[in-house]
Amino acid sequence: MSEQILDEWQIILLQKKEELESCQKKHQVNSCLKCDKLLDCEIRDAYIKAVYDSMSKGKGGGFEF
Repeated sequence: MSEQILDEWQIILLQKKEELESCQKKHQVNSCLKCDKLLDCEIRDAYIKAVYDSMSKGKGGGFEF
């Protein structure tokens, strides 16, 4: 089995994911959609930014789905 080497964007994403999951536990929700702070949450905003940055490797731009 080979080890996957994480780049800086993936490491940041994993850190932000852990922060988000910790916050969800703290607020006893399993989804941000169930949280009263959904639209004004710095932790969720940072996680979303980390997701996009990991997809674009920090180069910005739009995504086509």
